[in-house]
Amino acid sequence: MTDDGERHRQSRLVIDEDGTFDAERAREESLPVEDGEVIDTDELADHQRYVEGRGVYDERNRVNDLTGREWKYATKSVIAEGYPPALQHDLRSEHGGQKPPRLCAELIGRFSKAGDTVLDPFAGVGGTLLGASLCEHEGTGLREAIGFERTERWVDIYQNVLEAENEERRARGEPPLADQDMRRGDCADLIDDVPDDSIDLLLTDVPYWHMDELEQTRNERRTRESKLGSFDGDGPGETDAEGPDGADAGDKPDERDETQTKAAWLAEMAAKFDRFADAVTPDGHVVVFIGDMYREQSYEFLSAELADAIESTAPLTLAATLIWYDPTKDLHVYGYPFSFVPSMVHQNVLVFRPESEEATGN
Repeated sequence: MTDDGERHRQSRLVIDEDGTFDAERAREESLPVEDGEVIDTDELADHQRYVEGRGVYDERNRVNDLTGREWKYATKSVIAEGYPPALQHDLRSEHGGQKPPRLCAELIGRFSKAGDTVLDPFAGVGGTLLGASLCEHEGTGLREAIGFERTERWVDIYQNVLEAENEERRARGEPPLADQDMRRGDCADLIDDVPDDSIDLLLTDVPYWHMDELEQTRNERRTRESKLGSFDGDGPGETDAEGPDGADAGDKPDERDETQTKAAWLAEMAAKFDRFADAVTPDGHVVVFIGDMYREQSYEFLSAELADAIESTAPLTLAATLIWYDPTKDLHVYGYPFSFVPSMVHQNVLVFRPESEEATGN
């Protein structure tokens, strides 16, 4: 039989009685299927290879280890998934701003390759580090991860979580998660020990802005004078800004209990990312979680302001904004029936790329 005849015979195997392509039957027949069509692997280019169950991978891919089919899905700008409490959630939930490790693993899979190095300069209880380890068993391959955290309690929790999780994994006959490099100290100091152009992905959740006392007092007075009264939230006139796994996204705990103006917070974050950017490879990415806030009847568009501050200071260009939407979150009604106040069920994910030397003039 000729090659054309063979391809014709193969295609007939996956056509149902109505003449429609039958993807399920194709998979049962172990035929390579990509976007609803059988792949003729003999026609793949030299830089392409078929990965069973995943689709066609292009060896020229410098961003990640995803196949074309997986890449297409990963370009969705909204991640609509509620991650169930897992990986010793009871321990990790002591930290009010932690992110689900499996969400971190998904982002790591989008913006890095197996063997790459990931940095989280505000590591907290190590969600990014756990996500990098999960990639070895549930993603596309292990990443080496470095975390900076100055609060000893959070460093201890990360180690306790890893120990408890691996004990359970071994009991289930599963391989343990790799122990990543958690370093205690201030990120402004620790970043000096990271060589330039050595980090492939920086993934972090920034410390949140704490309103300065003068502004809080002024806003509380306006709230008292308002006919609407205060909203029944986490604080005076503040909506419930819960983050992932029920965490309070508006208050990432820190060993400092100080307040600062928003302008000072933005300037501090921009200066830090200006320094962090030196460590990121030219082909790398900087991915930042940041939630907006609704306080004192005013929407604080922190994601846009932070993006602008970082772009204006650091050699980084905003490439995309993603939304993590948790459909499982409870809705809270504030302001009813007098004023519309949002119930925050999303987080913003800012994606930056390093500026090229041509763009910076270096």
